[in-house]
Amino acid sequence: MAGSHGHGHTPAAWTGVIISFIGFCVAGVFMVADSPVGFWAGCAVIALGAIAGGAMKVAGLGTPKESEAVLAARDRAAAREGVTA
Repeated sequence: MAGSHGHGHTPAAWTGVIISFIGFCVAGVFMVADSPVGFWAGCAVIALGAIAGGAMKVAGLGTPKESEAVLAARDRAAAREGVTA
């Protein structure tokens, strides 16, 4: 995916990953501490990260969709250079 620009470099992606990372840390600590309630609370935080990232993407803070004109122009340029996508 080296050719994809901005892959994951959005506020939605960063927020979702950071919240999920905190959830993984919480779940890991409580797994070692043998506390099922804390473990499942960490899992809930992981799910919250996914929901928050998805909601922010829907709100327009994710990677914008490219228009058909941009996609067609990229295909024409690649065809001229002999590059296949």
